[in-house]
Amino acid sequence: MQIAQPNHDFNTYQRIMHSLLKRQVRKYLPENLKDSEKINVFLEAIDKSYSDYDDKANMVQRAMNLSSDELFKANQDLHAEAESERKILNILKKAIEVLNSSNDQEKNSWKSKEILEIDALELAAKIENQAHDIVKMTAEKNTMLKNLERQNDALKDYAHIVSHDLKSPIRNINALMCWILDEEKDKFSESSKENCKLVSQNIEKIDALIDGILKHAVIDSLEEEMISLDLNKLIEEIKNTIYFPETTQINIVSSLPTILAEKYKIEQLFKNLITNAIAATEHKDHGLITIAIIEDPNFWKFSITDNGRGIADKHKETIFHMFKKLENNSSATGIGLALVKKVVNIYEGDVWLESKEHIGTTFFFTLKK
Repeated sequence: MQIAQPNHDFNTYQRIMHSLLKRQVRKYLPENLKDSEKINVFLEAIDKSYSDYDDKANMVQRAMNLSSDELFKANQDLHAEAESERKILNILKKAIEVLNSSNDQEKNSWKSKEILEIDALELAAKIENQAHDIVKMTAEKNTMLKNLERQNDALKDYAHIVSHDLKSPIRNINALMCWILDEEKDKFSESSKENCKLVSQNIEKIDALIDGILKHAVIDSLEEEMISLDLNKLIEEIKNTIYFPETTQINIVSSLPTILAEKYKIEQLFKNLITNAIAATEHKDHGLITIAIIEDPNFWKFSITDNGRGIADKHKETIFHMFKKLENNSSATGIGLALVKKVVNIYEGDVWLESKEHIGTTFFFTLKK
């Protein structure tokens, strides 16, 4: 329903009355005043007062043009805005309740609570307190990260020093043992000769252990150029640099991709997995190692399968830990798979295995594209 409008006929009537009034005033004026300038100013003032009245009447008319429907809609908009702000306050209150919860049960309890009226000032104070706590925790985290970085640098330096200081005497001992055994072999009993070989083997194992520790310590900080790396050629290079028995065969399913990566890190990854597979199959007359690429939109996903001894369930959870090794492999250092795990982490991937004893093992790993 529209609000009543001002009467336009009434305004017209007022203007007509104004003209009649003007003539009546002139009729009764003395002759000497009818054409007086002052009288004309007076009559113009009367005319202007009617014009001002019309303007004011028009303003009132425009102000009253707002319909009741428009007022209702404006009221609805204000109500919706108030409701939106109330919902925002409720969400913030729930967030504060989650942050203040001390256990999972309390964290989930707010979901079943009724929505309560919220004191905005109290909520703002809580948010401010949480913000201060977050700033404090962030500062503590940054301090811990800096301390951890310093400790990592110190460990890397220590690994370099230890590797340098130990490698030289160990290699000297191994060389001396070989010379003694070669020069005095006629004087040694068979038992002594065997013991000398065991000494040399253990020295070589210590040397390999030091190498492994050093690689594990520095591989994440090693600066390499990212290159287009053909994995088919890389596998051939690895085969030419490691012990590879004639009874074991490597089979590449279809063709491996060319990836953008750092060669040394990826080489260590494949080399350690292939070496493990060779160690698991070298006792067999027909050892088989199969390398395959598995389709994935976000990751390079590979599998390396062998038909070797397999891995017992009790070792599957810890096999990627540092210095963890299988009971049936006394020559292993326990660093290879820990190094594999570290390289995979650098490339934001994952590594896992499936294995059955006396049947074989498959290692799966992913590298982010």
